Amino acid sequence: MRDSVAIVGAGTSGLIAARDLAALGVPVVVYDQKTRLGYPAKASGIISINGLESLGIGYGRAVTNTLYGANIHAGGSVMRIASRHPQAHVLDRVKLNEACMDDALKKGADVRVGIKIDDEKLVGLHKDNIIVGADGPLSVVAKHFAMGSIKRYTLTYKAEYNVDVGDERVVDLFFDNNLAPKFFAWLCPNAKDILEVGIGVDAKHGNSKAAFDRFVEMREIRERIGAGRMLDGYASIIPMQTVGRVVDAEKEVLLVGDAAGQVKPTTGGGIVFGGNAARLAAKVIDEHIKRGVSLEKYERLFRKSFGADIRLHSMINKIYSNLDSKKLEFLINVFKTLGFESFFSNYGDMDRPSVMLKRFFLRKLAK
Repeated sequence: MRDSVAIVGAGTSGLIAARDLAALGVPVVVYDQKTRLGYPAKASGIISINGLESLGIGYGRAVTNTLYGANIHAGGSVMRIASRHPQAHVLDRVKLNEACMDDALKKGADVRVGIKIDDEKLVGLHKDNIIVGADGPLSVVAKHFAMGSIKRYTLTYKAEYNVDVGDERVVDLFFDNNLAPKFFAWLCPNAKDILEVGIGVDAKHGNSKAAFDRFVEMREIRERIGAGRMLDGYASIIPMQTVGRVVDAEKEVLLVGDAAGQVKPTTGGGIVFGGNAARLAAKVIDEHIKRGVSLEKYERLFRKSFGADIRLHSMINKIYSNLDSKKLEFLINVFKTLGFESFFSNYGDMDRPSVMLKRFFLRKLAK
């Protein structure tokens, strides 16, 4: 049985796993091919405050804005969700990664950058180490150890503009399957004078840069951007389903974060689910080394903790992904008629729809 850990990928999930393992006294080394962690990602990532707190990250330096609500656009209708309390932070992903690395290093983890891990190096690492794959949606670890493949991806393209964002407390989401097939577009105030414009499209149904170009030519978006200067633009890929298995107990290999597809299929957000899964993985690895507990426990804990919510996110995504603009607009109007604007404003949970459903039914029973 191996008693040390090699983590491939120094993103948020990999570094959280390293931090927790090092804190438990498990020897751990993190490898990443980038020489500067977090790049080329820019300020972007709307993450719930409750979710962030669950990860135990000292994330304060990474916060660029705080959001209280969202305007959801479909056709000519808008559903406005506004809370009196802060709901989410917009984070600079580079600074978030730096915070995670600082935490991992302080606990005693070894982080080595500028090292590309290929199949040959994996074989060498695996001789002496439990392997944790945290190397993103096109994971070398998942492929090398035949952990299952992710068959559905969303392609995104986003850019920041230097403009007066208006109400910096609210993000605008645009649902239109002609414009953004099986996903959505957005305007997010990253700061008082920085507006992020972005769009996602199903990988089998379009090109994210072409969709972005069409989006910014819409009259409403042109008016928001005005004469603002475009600061940068970049593309990314998001896994939209979990892999077949997140652990191979016999080979002592685990996957966390985007490598495992631990994301919300509604938004593609993976920091909360992936980071918490990384914490579970670290706990189980420690129990495996010290007490012989099977690594299969990680799979069970992950499915038990997040399986229901991931399935609900997937179901919601399938609903809006298969509706044309008129039906989406009709659905938004039905929600407004039923009072969902008020309910989401008071009881919404952007990470855990299962919690939201419980609140909904308890509210109904209390009446």
